[in-house]
Amino acid sequence: MSNSSSSTTEKINTTPVQDVLVIGGGMAGLAGALALRENGASVTLVENAPAFGEVGAGLQMAPNASRVLKRWGLLEKALEIGVQPKHLVFRDAVTGEELTRQTLGAEFEERYGAPYVVIHRSDLHRILLEACQESGVTLLNGVFVEKVETEGDKARAFAANGDVYEADAILAADGLKSTLRKAVSEDVPVPSSYVAYRGTVPITDATPKADLEDVIVYLGPNCHLVQYPLRKGQLLNTVAVFKSPSFERGEEQYGGVDELEEAYKQCVPAVQEALKNLATGIRWPMYDKNPIENWVSGRMTLIGDAAHPMLQYLAQGACQALEDAAVLQEVTQGTVFTESGIDAGAWEGAFKEFNGARAGRTARVQRSARVWGASWHVSGLARTLRNLLFKSRGDGNYQYNDWLYGQSGDGVPSIEVNSTKVLAG
Repeated sequence: MSNSSSSTTEKINTTPVQDVLVIGGGMAGLAGALALRENGASVTLVENAPAFGEVGAGLQMAPNASRVLKRWGLLEKALEIGVQPKHLVFRDAVTGEELTRQTLGAEFEERYGAPYVVIHRSDLHRILLEACQESGVTLLNGVFVEKVETEGDKARAFAANGDVYEADAILAADGLKSTLRKAVSEDVPVPSSYVAYRGTVPITDATPKADLEDVIVYLGPNCHLVQYPLRKGQLLNTVAVFKSPSFERGEEQYGGVDELEEAYKQCVPAVQEALKNLATGIRWPMYDKNPIENWVSGRMTLIGDAAHPMLQYLAQGACQALEDAAVLQEVTQGTVFTESGIDAGAWEGAFKEFNGARAGRTARVQRSARVWGASWHVSGLARTLRNLLFKSRGDGNYQYNDWLYGQSGDGVPSIEVNSTKVLAG
């Protein structure tokens, strides 16, 4: 891959030229495709998988993400299938003691311009996919892009099957294990030692009712557990995360549940009972990468996890992908997309502006997620001090939320576009 012009002289049969090619059909790819299609671009999105879909379970959408959906007219669809929890509650997993809570009601929503929503990943993915279909994005499956090259004023994406896709600009949204990130960095995913088991089960009359309106987080030594309702209260989502000896040895999967049970043996019965909700056939090893400053290679930019993969402790992976798309939409208005038409020569400058506006903020989120996760999993004196700190934070205290959830005056995520100054990063 190269920032400079390719020396290839052989005749290449390319697909019809698009304004924008998006590589990857996850949250970031769909959001980026929709944002630029709304600006007026012709957009093709290619996905390696044979069909579009999203695996996983629940997803928390903080206001910085639901605000983007609101901007695109999609928030109501998310609310129709999701849940607005009343509180975010943290408890000690060993004693069951409540440490702190954040009320997520009218005052919270008014402060941040949008509600806190929990939704099944597949539901949010479907909402974005349908919006792309309705807006006219061309969606193609079974396409694995091996490399991207900028040649003159065009970018070319070379697929494994020999097809070549040509566009004025390319968004690389190929995730944590991005092939296309190699154009700007040779780094590799960083294993965290922690793994997650997830599960969703129907809520029945036998389900304990006390916490079915909140997001509940239990913090334990080298482990935590999260529960919240999904699909208008029909499903209960459970996520158990713990430090795994087998993952530390390099084993992504593990043949039994003894590690899971051992990790939570000190926890209160409510936590141990919740482990029964998990699907234990597959576990999710947790990786991130160190932040990088440059996401741009010629007429290609990284977006989403390809640019800034992060641990999930701040519940910001999908949120930051949506922010990326909103900011890219903003910085290309008036530069690439003008009143007199599309200025294709402005793409490289727009990508650099996007990169400058986003890299500092996402780096802060990546680093903060690591620190936040470490504070959740402490034991001994550190646990005592952590609990005291959590209990000192009263409900309605927004000082720890504003940098992450806050909005600028125009309602886009908390950055100042058309400059590199990051207001909330």
